[in-house]
Amino acid sequence: MNRRKSLIVAMLCVANGAMAQSVEDGLKDLYYGKYETAKQNLEKVIAAKPTEDKAYYYLGIAQLGMHDEAGAAATFTKGLQAVPTSALLQAGMGRLDLMKGDAAAAKQKFEAASTATEGRDGDVARAIADANSEIKGGDRGYSLTVMEKLLNNEGRKKKQMYNPIAADYIELGDAYRYLGGENGGKAITSYDKALELDPNNAEAVLKQGLVNYNAKLLQDAVNDWTKATNMDPNYAPAYYELYQFYITPTKAQLSLDNAAKYLEKYMAAVGEGAGKLENEYNLAAISFYRKDYDAAINKAKSVLPQTTELNKGKFVRLLTDAYLQKGDTATGKQVIEEYVKTVGDDKLQANDYKLLSAIYQQRTTDSSQTALNDSLAGLYLEKYALADTAKDAEKYRSVAENFKQMHDFKRSAEWYGKLVNEFTDEQNTGKVQDMFFKGTMEIYAQQYDAADSTWGAFAAKYPNNEALGIYWRGRANMAKDPDAKLGVAVPYFEKFFEIKGDEKMNKPSQLMFPYQYMMIYYYNKEDQANMKIWMDKVLSIDPNNATVKAIQENLENRKAAAAAKPAQGNKK
Repeated sequence: MNRRKSLIVAMLCVANGAMAQSVEDGLKDLYYGKYETAKQNLEKVIAAKPTEDKAYYYLGIAQLGMHDEAGAAATFTKGLQAVPTSALLQAGMGRLDLMKGDAAAAKQKFEAASTATEGRDGDVARAIADANSEIKGGDRGYSLTVMEKLLNNEGRKKKQMYNPIAADYIELGDAYRYLGGENGGKAITSYDKALELDPNNAEAVLKQGLVNYNAKLLQDAVNDWTKATNMDPNYAPAYYELYQFYITPTKAQLSLDNAAKYLEKYMAAVGEGAGKLENEYNLAAISFYRKDYDAAINKAKSVLPQTTELNKGKFVRLLTDAYLQKGDTATGKQVIEEYVKTVGDDKLQANDYKLLSAIYQQRTTDSSQTALNDSLAGLYLEKYALADTAKDAEKYRSVAENFKQMHDFKRSAEWYGKLVNEFTDEQNTGKVQDMFFKGTMEIYAQQYDAADSTWGAFAAKYPNNEALGIYWRGRANMAKDPDAKLGVAVPYFEKFFEIKGDEKMNKPSQLMFPYQYMMIYYYNKEDQANMKIWMDKVLSIDPNNATVKAIQENLENRKAAAAAKPAQGNKK
């Protein structure tokens, strides 16, 4: 289970006085992210009362929090044997179906559970909505429908009214948040309603931070998560969000020092409750962030044999990355390739693909092996970007930049093109730079007609950068006419100078391209007056310009040859 997306609390019903105290203790542990402790408490409840379906359900959720899918399946199955009519456990089985990718089987179980409770049981409704919101392949619209039905008291008699708790509004907010887009404001409002019912609910504030993060309001998100830790210093999930924020590899976020700091705070808050394997992984991660790669490697290697299948991947990724950071690509390659053989390519996650791409981008002295590596690096790069159904502009940009570094300019242009064409201006606020690189990569890839089109669109879309667009459109056409005989770039360069684009160029060397092109064009046209204008501009940047010297020599030779012809004629 992804702790970032599955904080569980939205499903919890701590306020339900009908539960045994031990169950409440287990739910409180889940709230604080203490899955191991919750598991122990809930197992005691089941031992004392084998027909308590809520204990089975939340025990299964605790096991999923520990990446023990098989254990959760066994718990839900045992619970249904003890309580065959439990709609809550039926919803739990539906959650497992979704995790396996069987959406049809999951929907059937969810519908049966909802029908059995007439959609008016808070625990069941939240369990259904939570699964569909957070798990890949879930029906986000269905999550919203389920929660709206639970909270809708219209036309009901007083005794039939449903009295919502904070967890209901948190789950409703989650449904809106996962739907995305304009629903972000509705999610914030729902979380505010949860805080009206429970002013100290740190989870509601944390999730407001997730809305702000999704809206690219990064500082607001950090402020929310910090606020959650101030509201409740024991609320470990908020420290974990801050940790996740600072390990995200973007310029605005990545800070390994902060990552190590908040991971330590998380560990202090969660204590032994997260379980031994989780703590061991976190210790290895802290060593990694502090660049003590040997310590990270030793810790990961010592724990890896004890991990569950669902938990193994993150240890392998950390171990592989530590070897890469040390410069031991061969060992890192061996570690992750063995893992791929074990789990199969279809079970890999986005960061597996990213590491595989980094490994195959390493240079070799064997040209045929380098070509194969480049092909594999490109394949895994694209899989990395497409691993999640939700498109991520930052991820697409990293792929485009990687292809640029690999000198695969054609594919770099394609990915910059995706950033330009597949995202709205709101979804991708860096589109002007992406369009710039799309056009330049097309020139490097010798796709000159495509580059001409891109730069024409760039100049039209961004009037404040019109001169830049016209300049590069000239460069694209110049590339199609390297001998400057056709003059296809002339209209663009003339327009560039007409609107005084040269005054906006930061580097004089950039002006050498149009200066030389125009000079050579007029040289070819034998228009020495115009040629001289552009020749003087070239010499103002480079007084010893080799092209100018060659042209001057040719002109002198022509002049000498022309003068010699009459003299030879007189001799005859």
